[in-house]
Amino acid sequence: MLVCLYSVVLAGALIAAYLLRWDFSIPQSYVEQCLWLLVPVVVCKLLLLGSFGQFRAMLSYFSLHDFACIVVSNAVATAAMFVVWLFTTEGAAPPRGVILIDNILAVGGLAAVRLGLRILHNRSIRIAESPGRVFSRAVIIGAGDTGSALVNDLLTKPGFGVVPAFFLDDDPKKWGRQLHGIRIFGPIEKLPEMAQIEKVSEAILTMPGAGPRKVAEVIRLAQYAGLKTSIVPSFTQLAAGQVQVNRFRPVELEDLLGREPAVLDSESIDELIRDRVVMVTGAGGSIGSELCRQIAARKPKQLLLVDQSEVQLFQIEQELVSRTEEGVCQALVADVLDTARIHEIFGRYRPSVVFHAAAHKHVFMMERQPAEAVKNNFVGTHRLAQAARSFGVERFVLISTDKAINPTSVMGATKRLAEYAIQAAQSSPGNKTKFMAVRFGNVLGSSGSVIPIFKRQIAAGGPVTVTHPEVTRYFMTIPEAVGLVLQAATMGEGGEVFVLDMGTPMKIVNVARQLIQLSGFKPDVDIEIKFIGLRPGEKLYEELQHRGENLDRTAHSRVMRLRSEPIGREVFEACVSELAGAVYSLDDDDLKLLIKKYVPEYTPHLSTAKSALEGGENAKALPEAGTGNAATEAAGAPAETATGGEEEKAAPEENGGAETDAADSPRQSTSAVGS
Repeated sequence: MLVCLYSVVLAGALIAAYLLRWDFSIPQSYVEQCLWLLVPVVVCKLLLLGSFGQFRAMLSYFSLHDFACIVVSNAVATAAMFVVWLFTTEGAAPPRGVILIDNILAVGGLAAVRLGLRILHNRSIRIAESPGRVFSRAVIIGAGDTGSALVNDLLTKPGFGVVPAFFLDDDPKKWGRQLHGIRIFGPIEKLPEMAQIEKVSEAILTMPGAGPRKVAEVIRLAQYAGLKTSIVPSFTQLAAGQVQVNRFRPVELEDLLGREPAVLDSESIDELIRDRVVMVTGAGGSIGSELCRQIAARKPKQLLLVDQSEVQLFQIEQELVSRTEEGVCQALVADVLDTARIHEIFGRYRPSVVFHAAAHKHVFMMERQPAEAVKNNFVGTHRLAQAARSFGVERFVLISTDKAINPTSVMGATKRLAEYAIQAAQSSPGNKTKFMAVRFGNVLGSSGSVIPIFKRQIAAGGPVTVTHPEVTRYFMTIPEAVGLVLQAATMGEGGEVFVLDMGTPMKIVNVARQLIQLSGFKPDVDIEIKFIGLRPGEKLYEELQHRGENLDRTAHSRVMRLRSEPIGREVFEACVSELAGAVYSLDDDDLKLLIKKYVPEYTPHLSTAKSALEGGENAKALPEAGTGNAATEAAGAPAETATGGEEEKAAPEENGGAETDAADSPRQSTSAVGS
């Protein structure tokens, strides 16, 4: 079909060239010349077009490359006719004027045919894809290459259901111009005003090179204007071919943080990871899985993925297998309380670096079963640290939490005890392992954290539940937090507790309002925000350091170092002995009071009428439980029991207090501590 169309256009162009040359009154001799040259000229041009691949092109698609092929092939044909005209007798080639006019008409005619076919194709798609469809008008923020590509797709592919209304850009040189027929206005600060004038309902950010602060500023303007907001992928994703420019996504809360990406010392992190055996516990959790991703990218000799949940372990293993060489990733089902299994792993694989991210993290759930928090978060960390020391691990990094600071929850108090455990291991006689902990707050998108809970509540039509109007939390993205954990791991000399710069705390109620707006609704109008009160173990705000801890700067601006006196060895051994032996012999209140005996800054929530002060005194009078097999096993002797039953599923709490610590993976164990 394309050959026939091209033949008609080329023949018509030559005849029209003769007519135009003689003002539609062609001498008889040139009429005969035109008819005699018509076939050979058309055939030659068709052969040239074929040599440039034009007959393999699809009729309904026409690009700059196709246009260039048409121009070049006709230029070659025109040049050939000029050569014939110069070196042959009169009549063997058309006159010079005819040759030039023919070239112009042929190029224009062929391009017009192809462009017309493309327009017909696009219109047919629109008719087929949009019967009864309601289109939303959108402002495109950023009139650069990305914005241009997006608008071109939106105009030619109506399946997106979006009609670009106008551009907004900060470049004054673009104001008043058009791109793909769409007007460009500016500056971006005029968004609320222009949105009202142009009656748009959506804003699409096409500024992949803009910094986080600029993006956050534009998103807030769009929220103020009441627009549903989407964003195109980053330059990195576009360049890597991971996504296409038309795959714009909804704005997430991460985009509103406005934090510049942390600059890491990649050389020192590579030196820590490359060609070494690295072990990650809680590998299937939010932080653990991201640790595995970033570690795998730095070419370890082996990466040991340790988790009790085979389901989550399988998922992260499958994700990493395609990114690493065969045999690098080893998925190991294990419980940190199963000392025999942990010793077997250390003995077989000999890890050089251990990242301990396994923990029970759900605040309210642990309040109702403190024994499990003691076992997993404290005793499990103690056993793992002792195994690491025994097998000569070079570095051991505990993932801790800001809830360990002046804790009001069992989860926070047991993570503080876990910090005691690694400091005690550091000061053990003959120790050569560098033990350290890294504290940080909530991470966005963690399992059971406030953000997914809010999204589910919004999707259900509300209400969005927040514990208290004044409750605040620190937030980080998971990749940023993990990158800084790796950075801190390179700095530790042993015994330190590092604290990450988490920026400015955010009011949870403001987070709820922003998520409602990002979802296209109005807070307290379309979606109700309901305050339900603080629950046991929850705090109004988080803190950065304990009393008596000194906060020092490090070589990295977002990593701080805390120095404090570790708990005495005799006190720590008594702590392990008592708590390990008491997990099932004391009721919940008495166990919390026993924890307070060793974590004096802990303010427990008691189900009885006991006050915290009375609890502290009563704890001293509690019977010594740290005797027999329980005390021995808790101190690091091989466990006589295997892991027990199924992993405890830490179900998300349906409230907006953000009281699940996203710095820890919700894993490990229901094993018995004693024999």
